[in-house]
Amino acid sequence: MVLAILSSFSLSVNAQGDEDWWATAAAPYEGVTIRGISESTPPSNYVADVLAPQFQELTGIEVEFEPTSWDQMYDKAIKDMEAATGIYDFVYIEQDIIYGYLAQDYLVDLTQTLEDNPDLVSPDFSIDDFTTFIDSFIKPENGHLYGVPMEAFVKPYLYRTDLFEDPDIMAAFEAEYGYALAPATNHQQYTDIAKFFTEYGEANDMDLWGSTVQAASGHPSSFYEVFESVMPTFGVYNWGINQDNWKATVENGGEMNSDTAKAALQWWLDLLQYAPPESTSSTWDEVAATFAAGRAAQGLVYGENAAWIASDTERSQVVGEVGVALPPLEEGVMEAAEAGDGYIGYYDGGAFGIPHSSKNKEAALLFLQYIGQPSVQADWAAAGSRIVHDATFSDPIVVDMDAQTNGYYTLMLDQGYLFAGAPPFPFHPQVREVVAPFIYQAIAGEITAAEALDQAAVAAEEELVRLGYGE
Repeated sequence: MVLAILSSFSLSVNAQGDEDWWATAAAPYEGVTIRGISESTPPSNYVADVLAPQFQELTGIEVEFEPTSWDQMYDKAIKDMEAATGIYDFVYIEQDIIYGYLAQDYLVDLTQTLEDNPDLVSPDFSIDDFTTFIDSFIKPENGHLYGVPMEAFVKPYLYRTDLFEDPDIMAAFEAEYGYALAPATNHQQYTDIAKFFTEYGEANDMDLWGSTVQAASGHPSSFYEVFESVMPTFGVYNWGINQDNWKATVENGGEMNSDTAKAALQWWLDLLQYAPPESTSSTWDEVAATFAAGRAAQGLVYGENAAWIASDTERSQVVGEVGVALPPLEEGVMEAAEAGDGYIGYYDGGAFGIPHSSKNKEAALLFLQYIGQPSVQADWAAAGSRIVHDATFSDPIVVDMDAQTNGYYTLMLDQGYLFAGAPPFPFHPQVREVVAPFIYQAIAGEITAAEALDQAAVAAEEELVRLGYGE
């Protein structure tokens, strides 16, 4: 019922929005400065460079927006909300952290705030415009909205079309492996391709390796690549934690240290021999940069980077040479995903929410509606490879970028349902922090994949018990 109330605020407006309405609604807040923080990603940088200045000009509300590193973003936002210092008026809420924020009552109930302030309800903002990804930011207990989606994208398999479609290379690959070179559909093919192109690069004195690997040995990005990108392709879901009894070890009904999970981690670690030397220092940003520099033939790359890698000649060396495909899978994983019993990879995304400690909630509410209106979505989607509105997929701007990316947006539209976000764990950061060090040790070669997951599963269970789960 509450969502219906929110939807009723939507009215038909022209594509540029009602400038008079924004000026009138914002008049009481003219000269106010709202401050926000986010991770420095393509979608966030578009906010900083384009949307914030537009909103400022339209409303007279100044926006100080701070795109920064993933670590700093979380550290600063959480400390601000914990201490209720009110530094930030809007913060980035990643899909996987919303459950923790809700558990701590960090966020303003946007539905209630809109109902309480009818003069601030934009005629251009409707929850009905959004894809179902907006459900990630609705509190199940009351059906209220706590974040306005600003990015949503899958993590696909990117490959170099100039290499994969070169007749001489294709012939050489088939002669060596006995099957045609094409984007890998299973893990053995992916490894074969990685090995082939690494050796091809060496033989031809090229700065080329067979795969990217997001394996920073002291950064949570490697945890996320293992548990949210790789393990699902082997059929291990939800970090291998049994959500019925909150156990992670095989002995107690979990899968974190199952033979399948160990095989997945070992496969991923083995790729390091076919990956550029920077891989053990690569987070999501460096993986995208590595692929854009033409240093890898294939890789799992966060989709928010697909558009600029495929189209920006100033930043990318592989413009016009980027193919998009689904990740390689073990047998049965696709069938499970199609049946709704599993998923094949990560559907990432985030929203902007208002901290309870904000000193300018009403002005921030206007900004969140501004970035959630239809008229700003298409250019943002083309710049940041993200889509949060259903209608954006068919916008001519996005259709053109879809062609430049060889179908990235079409893949997201038609097959996005096969991917999934992080499980709704309120203990997300706590369990990640106790598990990640074992992944770092495995990357460094200090322990084996099996040892890493055996120890990680025990540590995860101990942390869950400490937090009151699975006692």
